[in-house]
Amino acid sequence: MYETQPFLLKGIPDDVPGSQKAKERGETRSLIQIIIIVVTATIAVALLAFSRYYYRSLERKKDEKEMQILDAMFSQDQSNNEENVNTDLPMMPLSTILKSTNNFSDKCKLGEGGFGTVYKGVLADGREIAVKRLSKTSVQGVEEFKNEVMLIAKLQHRNLVRLLACCIKQNEKLLIYEYLRNSSLDFQLRGTTLSNNESTDTVKGAQLDWKQRLNIINGIAKGLLYLHEDSRLRVIHRDLKASNILLDHEMNPKISDFGLARSFGGDQGEANTVRVVGTYGYMAPEYVIEGLFSIKSDVFSFGVLLLEIISGQRNNKKFYLSERGQSLLTYAWNLWSEGKGLELVDPLIENSYVPSEVLKCIQIGLLCVQDNAADRPTMSSVVHMLGSDNVTLPSPICPSFSVVRTTSTIERGTSSNASTSVTVNELTLSEVMPR
Repeated sequence: MYETQPFLLKGIPDDVPGSQKAKERGETRSLIQIIIIVVTATIAVALLAFSRYYYRSLERKKDEKEMQILDAMFSQDQSNNEENVNTDLPMMPLSTILKSTNNFSDKCKLGEGGFGTVYKGVLADGREIAVKRLSKTSVQGVEEFKNEVMLIAKLQHRNLVRLLACCIKQNEKLLIYEYLRNSSLDFQLRGTTLSNNESTDTVKGAQLDWKQRLNIINGIAKGLLYLHEDSRLRVIHRDLKASNILLDHEMNPKISDFGLARSFGGDQGEANTVRVVGTYGYMAPEYVIEGLFSIKSDVFSFGVLLLEIISGQRNNKKFYLSERGQSLLTYAWNLWSEGKGLELVDPLIENSYVPSEVLKCIQIGLLCVQDNAADRPTMSSVVHMLGSDNVTLPSPICPSFSVVRTTSTIERGTSSNASTSVTVNELTLSEVMPR
């Protein structure tokens, strides 16, 4: 009894080995968890690093492929294939461009768009240049860049902007043009809006008189005629608009921006596309609805441009939603058909215009914007009509189609008050009937 008392008093330590095992199991689990966390983190980091490397490798291969395509354009040992003709276009060093634009300073910026930004540069000898710099995220990729260089390098006309050089270096794609100090026709007609934190100001261009406007109309017409019929390539511009008409020091017009242009050989005169590109207000109906473009698509754009030059107005949403409730094209036709065509004239030229010339230009503009492409004149006919005082002009019918942007839609006029929508290349087309 005495011998067992100490054990009874102290208790039997049966749980001591079990507690130690539990502790060891806990330490083992913690160690396993730490290993899992470390391994998972290592794998995640490795995958992230591999993904980054793979992405950069793809980007590098893409850049190398683009550069190979572009380098081939300027190689000195080309075949006679039309797509690989050596353009003999000078390559300007990137260092020269950086110096001339003060490293692409904002102070040198002339404008920007979907393709990137245009800068003014001054070379060491004092010559002024315009540098078109494609952004890394530009919608104008290597094909459009190649297209513009190949086309404009082969085209020479006093009413086309002149490409001086090109630069392809360090992932930069740059086009160097002659600098035209009077900016664009759009600026000269309507000015531009400058905004800051406190106010919004409109900077006006020169007040173009009627003689200057008529000279611009004639120059654009001759430039288009050259593209359509007189150059060794048949070229359709596809984006003719006021902001793509640049003006030199004497206000002579020069057609610019050939990134969307298409060229044809032989007797081919039209084509289809699944990618409808262009600018609201200037696109022809067959192009918007069917993706069909031809020289008559450019004629339609020219007609819109002609009416804008006369009126000083844009064929856009603001005009459509004004108290007139109709497009510039329909508004112009209504005035012309009622014998009130001179009411379309921009008030800024009311003291300088010649009534007979204005009325003739309005009628030519309306002929150019006919709904049916076959009813539109060719540019050779337009140039003849503009230059002749004795020609009898056909009577246009009311243009029922007008493309204006209204909350991400394209509106098309027809002949009733119904409204339907269709989708072409991810663009919503709303058919809205005019009054």
